[in-house]
Amino acid sequence: AVLNGGLGIFVCFFFRNPVRNVPEGENLVISAADGRVVGIEDIEDEAFMGGRAIQISVFLSIFSVHVNRAPISGTIKMREQKKGVYGLAYKVEASQENEQLVLGIESKSSRIVVKQIVGYIARRIVCHVREGDTVQAGQLYGLIRFGSRVDVVVPHGTSIKAKIGDRVKGGETILGVLQ
Repeated sequence: AVLNGGLGIFVCFFFRNPVRNVPEGENLVISAADGRVVGIEDIEDEAFMGGRAIQISVFLSIFSVHVNRAPISGTIKMREQKKGVYGLAYKVEASQENEQLVLGIESKSSRIVVKQIVGYIARRIVCHVREGDTVQAGQLYGLIRFGSRVDVVVPHGTSIKAKIGDRVKGGETILGVLQ
């Protein structure tokens, strides 16, 4: 009974959805997930971004809030499930090799990509939005069950506010400002 009670408390803790104060302002890109920034790198994303972009990677530990929130307001223009491995989500190669669900969001002035990436333990992605849906910045759109990684890809030239090692909160922490 104690073990089942403890497990029940952990599951409730794990799937919590705290209220967040979404920052207001023009062209803000907010974190899609709680966790620690483990990477900020220049990449090429021809598929949706059309060229050079900046990828901000957030690793979610088992103690992080695991619901995912829209980083900007806009319309879902792309939704793609990519098969892959279940490697350690904090490693750089996880962005390319791990199974993931990729969303392309188009706002009035820009396009971004957000990726829900599975990890070694986390193997289930839940995404509640489809192509054509409209999302608001900070809106809950899905979750990754039991840890992983979320990458936010922004256009090259975006003013990045986050730094590697920062602890961020989904729907609240400003990652960058679109130009």
